[in-house]
Amino acid sequence: MSTPHVVVVMGVAGTGKTTIGPLLATQLGVPYAEGDDFHPPANIAKMSAGTPLTDDDRWPWLDAIGTWAHGRAGLGGVVSSSALKRSYRDRLRAEAPGIVFVHLTGDRSLIEDRMSHRQGHFMPTALLDSQFATLQPLGADEAGVAVDVTGAPEEISERAFRALGALDQ
Repeated sequence: MSTPHVVVVMGVAGTGKTTIGPLLATQLGVPYAEGDDFHPPANIAKMSAGTPLTDDDRWPWLDAIGTWAHGRAGLGGVVSSSALKRSYRDRLRAEAPGIVFVHLTGDRSLIEDRMSHRQGHFMPTALLDSQFATLQPLGADEAGVAVDVTGAPEEISERAFRALGALDQ
């Protein structure tokens, strides 16, 4: 990418945002921020208990991510955020115009399998259906790319890196 963008790695739980985000940040030569770290403790407790977040739960979290992204404008960065709804992405863009999204996509059964094998994460597989029900893929007017999560993390990151590079051409 010619200019350092702030990239939001998005997608439903289990697509690999926390794995792909740091790899992509390394390829781009920019810092990475883990989106889950921006959640208030009440959100993590709610999700840990298997209760989906409401929009009201998400607004402060999205605002915190947007503030981080705004601070990285012109410098570049990568941050993870499910950013499942258009309204969530609009909220991020309102705080940090010019951000670009990498939407990690994949087959539900593959994602559920990956979720069932991860250790120490608060998000249970029981919430995957609500994530897919909430998901609104990127619109044609939204800056970003969709990247399939089939394959090894390095392959996925490389696909994302190449797709982002194509946006600047």
